[in-house]
Amino acid sequence: MRIIDTHLHLIYPDRLTYPWIGPGHPLNRAWTLEQYFAEARGLGVEGAVHMEVDVAEADMAAETAMVTGFEGIVGAIAACRPEHDGFEAHIERVLERGEGRVKGFRRILHEGPDDLSLSDRFAENLRRLVPHNVTFDLCLRADQLHLGVRLARLVPDLTFVLDHCGNPDINGLGLDPWRGALSAIAGLPNVVGKVSGIVNHCDPGWTAETLRPYVEHVIGAFGWDRVVWGSDHPVATLTGGTLTDWVTAARTIVADASVAEQSALFHANAERVYRL
Repeated sequence: MRIIDTHLHLIYPDRLTYPWIGPGHPLNRAWTLEQYFAEARGLGVEGAVHMEVDVAEADMAAETAMVTGFEGIVGAIAACRPEHDGFEAHIERVLERGEGRVKGFRRILHEGPDDLSLSDRFAENLRRLVPHNVTFDLCLRADQLHLGVRLARLVPDLTFVLDHCGNPDINGLGLDPWRGALSAIAGLPNVVGKVSGIVNHCDPGWTAETLRPYVEHVIGAFGWDRVVWGSDHPVATLTGGTLTDWVTAARTIVADASVAEQSALFHANAERVYRL
């Protein structure tokens, strides 16, 4: 089963600045395209969508320009600031320089105050994405999923992609109340669920069975035609696992699904949603 990885982070500290990766942070080194594909190719990954890595605001355009020039990167999700004036000019510059390889945008919301996305300007700027036929990735904590529901309702013509299964608190609260909140946002037809990023919420030593109820609920809530798969590499290594571990676990969890269903999750939906 071939794979399109819809959530790859590449880290080049010699080229870009990452304010959240300080001295002593386990990701504080280069995580290059060559290192990633040395492992990923053997797992069936044939291409990856690069996800912006929350670089310093001054480096956002440089990050997108860098990754869209890499072989094997089939698309890029670029950083943006919908809360700012000048948003439309920014996205037009990014799309022009990306020469068709920028497939969407993201503004990380789980690290900021809840009111970051509540302004009229934020929603109005997201509406400016619609004519460009691009997506907007939502990165929210489980307790913030109502913010995603609000945005998806305010901008119904924009496709939103919910990152990391809505970030369930696996080690803490477990399935609830995340399960109900996830079902609520999945009920909106313009939201796609991304099966990624949940190993970060587990203790080291997690297994496919640790993750199964969360992955199965996301697939059940969104349906096989509205889910995509992502590695969240290298962030997914922070709890001791590897890219190989996560790919193996994901394949195990959906092993009883049909070939068509597995194809939808691992590559076909990604190709459609991100227009690859």
